[in-house]
Amino acid sequence: MKPSRYKWFVVGILWFICFFNYADRQAIISIKPLLGTEFNLSNQQLGWIVSAFMIVYAFSSPIAGQVGDRLPRKLVIMAGLYVWSAVTGFTALCYGFWGFVGVRAAEGLGETFYFPASMSLVSDYHGKRTRSRAMSIHQTSVYAGIIGGGSLAAWMAARYGWWTPFVFLGIGGILLGLVLGVFLREPKRNQADLEDSAALRASKREEAGEVAIVDASPAVAVAPIPVSVFLSEFFSTPSAVILLVAFTCVNFVAWVVITWMPDYLFTHFKLSLTQSGVNGTTWLQIGSLVGALLGGWLADKWRAKVPGGRMATQAAGLLMGAPFVFICGTTESLEVLIVTLTIFGVFKGIYESNIWASLYDVVPAARRGTAVGLMNMIGWLGGAVAPPAVGFAADREWFTFGEAIAGTGFIYLTLGVILMLSAIFLAPRDVRRVAAQQALLDG
Repeated sequence: MKPSRYKWFVVGILWFICFFNYADRQAIISIKPLLGTEFNLSNQQLGWIVSAFMIVYAFSSPIAGQVGDRLPRKLVIMAGLYVWSAVTGFTALCYGFWGFVGVRAAEGLGETFYFPASMSLVSDYHGKRTRSRAMSIHQTSVYAGIIGGGSLAAWMAARYGWWTPFVFLGIGGILLGLVLGVFLREPKRNQADLEDSAALRASKREEAGEVAIVDASPAVAVAPIPVSVFLSEFFSTPSAVILLVAFTCVNFVAWVVITWMPDYLFTHFKLSLTQSGVNGTTWLQIGSLVGALLGGWLADKWRAKVPGGRMATQAAGLLMGAPFVFICGTTESLEVLIVTLTIFGVFKGIYESNIWASLYDVVPAARRGTAVGLMNMIGWLGGAVAPPAVGFAADREWFTFGEAIAGTGFIYLTLGVILMLSAIFLAPRDVRRVAAQQALLDG
């Protein structure tokens, strides 16, 4: 297969792996009401079951990032798939609160290795001209996985028993890995950036009337730097820090909505378990899928014109999505809720499709896995706070699930303003500095 085609084939392989990554983690969320009744669990306990995944996922992310920068990424991705799929299957054997906490924590450990390795691998097949589009296509697997896992789990649990979706998804993930692992190839580190640089040099030679010589030499491996040096570099890059803060806060919003929207539909609108699981995930994720594709295309276009184009695209998604989050938690009409939830999903997808592409604009290629690991650690800790905090408050009737969802709209609005200002005033300098640093690393 030609390299120009294979680089998109890689995105397709990873799409299916990521689908199971999110289907497995979403399955338990859609059946929380059933687990609460079956095992006499409170909302706070159900929140901790959800957060157990995120806490372990967060704290193991820096290690996963370092592993992704040091070991073959194909090996890391496939090993993670087998581990988290096996743990998903063993979830069917749980019979109480601590059992569910244990398997969710173990699943978090298995899944944390996927994103640092996969996003680094995609960035080595796709340069600056196609990176946002490639990552946005991959991002649609997140939404498809949430829809598939949430809907399938709710349907199977209501019809055949709460444990059946976990057996199905666990076996399916392992079989998928056995098939797709044959076709996935490890690229050279930094290959896409080196090819971009070589093409740019050739173009400049042509403009100067010289003979264009394309440098086809293999990529030079860059030795990983100490964590202390990486942290010093990262936190001296304002745009990277702001992207980190935004990711943390947006994750909090996302997990308030993802965790408690099915329960909100179940308790406030009196839908069945299956209807709550399907409607609580499907409309948001369909909107996000459309938004991700739109966001990737817009960001590549905008990035070609201004250095902060990808960050500005994210900011636009947050600013336009904020009002719809508020309406989702305040409307008394199920029809209005479905429409606004879908529209909110579109703008959420525009933001999320550029999380890693925006970060890669201000982080050198050799640091990408570690940077994703750091972002995942802090960002997912922000998300981990949401389920038990809202569950704790709901148990004590401090506020309803709807009020909790509506309140997160103000977080979106604030972050949108901050990101837009950063895209205009901070990103251009950081992008130029990283480009100069990358040129030195590439020799």
